[in-house]
Amino acid sequence: MSSLIRLNKFLARAGVCSRRKADELIARGQVQINGQVTTELGQKIDPARDKVIVAGKIISPDQVLNKKFTYVLMNKPIQVVTTLKDPQGRKTIVSLLPRSLQKQRLFPVGRLDYYSQGLIILTDDGELTLRMTHPRWEHPKTYEVLVRGKITAHKLDTMSKGMVLREGEKLAPVKVKIIWQKPELALLRMTLIQGVNRQIRRMCRDLDLTVLKLERTHQGPVSLGSLKPGQWRYLHPKEIKALRKSVGLLS
Repeated sequence: MSSLIRLNKFLARAGVCSRRKADELIARGQVQINGQVTTELGQKIDPARDKVIVAGKIISPDQVLNKKFTYVLMNKPIQVVTTLKDPQGRKTIVSLLPRSLQKQRLFPVGRLDYYSQGLIILTDDGELTLRMTHPRWEHPKTYEVLVRGKITAHKLDTMSKGMVLREGEKLAPVKVKIIWQKPELALLRMTLIQGVNRQIRRMCRDLDLTVLKLERTHQGPVSLGSLKPGQWRYLHPKEIKALRKSVGLLS
């Protein structure tokens, strides 16, 4: 790697943190280039020549040149938070991994709220993480949602056309399909392309539906499959290739 690269991208590829977190570190003056503190967002460096230090630690170009990323798929159980640490002392998704993986500083790609379960990917591939979570790429996520309440054509139409939440947030259209339906009970399959906080629960709230269970089953081309809550596995090479292709990292 001899060409110039954005500093935040370099740090993400080195597995230090995500691009967004890298920008925060830079803005706080915690990054040095060739002995000088930089706070310039968007700055470019030459990894083969420039010496980068983050919080006193030298980031070797080899961490980028020879980096082999790790990709883990987990079925997140309910009452587990998708953060690396929790100030309230709740169980984190990283704590469910073996110690060898905990030491690799894997980051969850996006989030599932405390009472939701299902597919979540953890990786040290910062570029992939950014693209899977950035609104520009509209990366689809599919959920199965068990709801209590009356399902009407009007409610389905409201979701599919893009509704406005009570708080004023405008939502993109959501694909909704009824898997099965009983009086006052239904299982829905919903596909979203946004990352609005607690979007499904808030949509259902505004349509007088109560969420009883929420499970993410797909993220892009990757499927949860038969993994039980709390179980994890490495992504297969074909899954990694398909995932990277889905966000434009492979042609």
